[in-house]
Amino acid sequence: MNDQCIFCKIIKGEIPSTKVFENENVIGIKDIQPAAPIHILFIHRNHSKNINEMCANNPQDLVEIFKAIKEFSEQEKIDQSGFRIIANTGADGGQTVFHTHFHLLSGKKMHHL
Repeated sequence: MNDQCIFCKIIKGEIPSTKVFENENVIGIKDIQPAAPIHILFIHRNHSKNINEMCANNPQDLVEIFKAIKEFSEQEKIDQSGFRIIANTGADGGQTVFHTHFHLLSGKKMHHL
């Protein structure tokens, strides 16, 4: 874990968050500035700065995150109605926290991209 990373601090319990999902590898927390009625950030406990670094160093972490998303979507019964997954990568991609994470958006009809 990176001691300066806000998500690492959340994972360690040093910064409060609203956890809605947790297993041994992944946490899901409510986004503090939601863009949809359901807006959850899925974060692996292993620190990596972006998708490319995660793929290069720990590709299994991606599988674990997407399994967590599947479990959460089924628990919340949004697996049938639908949801959107977003991962911002790099400053030009809109990434502001440099710990790989995925946004799950749901609870309303999404517009086409």
